[in-house]
Amino acid sequence: MPRAFRRLVHLVLFCPLSKGVQTRLPVIKVKYLLLAWLGVLITSWVLYMQYASYSELCRGHVCQMVICDHYKRGIISGSSCKALCDQKSLTMQRCMTTTSTHQIYSGLWKERPVIIKCGLEDTVSADGIPESGLRHELSLFDKPTRGTSMDEFKDMLHTFLKTNLGEQSSLNTLVERVITLADINQDGKVSLAEAKSIWALLQINEFLLMVALQEKEHTPKLLGFCGDLYVTERVGHSSLYRLEVPHYLQALVPEALSSGLNHWLAPTWPRRARITIGLLEFVEEVFHGSYGSFLICDASPHHIGYNVKYDCKMANLRSVASEAVVRGYLKGRHCETNADCTYGRDCTATCDRLVKQCNTEVVQPNLAKVCVLLQDFLLFGAPSDVHGDLEKQLRTCVTLNGLASQMEVHHSLVLNNLKTLLWKKISNTQYS
Repeated sequence: MPRAFRRLVHLVLFCPLSKGVQTRLPVIKVKYLLLAWLGVLITSWVLYMQYASYSELCRGHVCQMVICDHYKRGIISGSSCKALCDQKSLTMQRCMTTTSTHQIYSGLWKERPVIIKCGLEDTVSADGIPESGLRHELSLFDKPTRGTSMDEFKDMLHTFLKTNLGEQSSLNTLVERVITLADINQDGKVSLAEAKSIWALLQINEFLLMVALQEKEHTPKLLGFCGDLYVTERVGHSSLYRLEVPHYLQALVPEALSSGLNHWLAPTWPRRARITIGLLEFVEEVFHGSYGSFLICDASPHHIGYNVKYDCKMANLRSVASEAVVRGYLKGRHCETNADCTYGRDCTATCDRLVKQCNTEVVQPNLAKVCVLLQDFLLFGAPSDVHGDLEKQLRTCVTLNGLASQMEVHHSLVLNNLKTLLWKKISNTQYS
């Protein structure tokens, strides 16, 4: 490289505003000043939006104060209460909340990484703890009432589960599972505080599904609870894609750019194939489970995660609902288009939010919704010897229509063909 050219490159890169460059190229100074001010403005705006979003959405301290107040007053109980309120060994760390009414934090429990989830009413604010706490107590911890016998409580649970999961022969088994979970002292009895806590938790769709699917490999494990706050295992990656553009930056970041970056940051194709196989197994698990069939109403990459071994884990079950309840709700009740309630918690039935998602797609099986997602996640970077067959299988999959129960053979055939194609490629390798 000529000496004069090297000197020019050095001046431009390392001394952009040096006197020599200013004398020769005065326009550079103005350009760099404008770029610097633009950078400062954009950075300030991003920081402000981050702060505003955090202060508006992240109110875990309020949730903890309300929960611990109820615990100390003897209203609620739970296996995590002492750790959260007395021992302080259960701590909230990074805020992962996307809606103010559903607080999500990563945290530590006895040095173990966990996820902490807690609900808040819209009216809860940092300046109104007593009023909000009272409303929280009245709306969530009002059942069962004092004097309710164990047999009456079991009948309450059976009726509730039948309403929310449909008529199932195995409901009695699930009732016993709930009773065992509520009995944190393992003394064979359920106190009023324990009963109130487990009843409030069952009103939360995700918690109900965790209890019903707790033996399934791809459902996060429930580790503990206190009132209606519950703790689950932390999923290493809480989304299929590593890059999540904040909503206030989506207008500035082209979709093609974010998609390209996600493709570049994604795990290698064999590991994506392993994650996909796990996702397909979850579709099988909720198709004909012990407690009925479930609909994946929103097959979003933000609801599907994976651990360090690249095993699929459902990071969010709030958009999964009982098929029997969704269909019964659609037949028996019309949803207001502006309604925004959450499944179980605010409506005591399938939520309007889920029904809006499932209403027009209720005849589209879970597998078809998942395959739409997999077209982007799995096809890029696929080995040439399987790319054609894989693309063909996914194209067939996304066109599945009609109730899965009415086309069980075709549904199972497509799913098994996909799994077989992927297993053949990664079996007997370090990725299997």
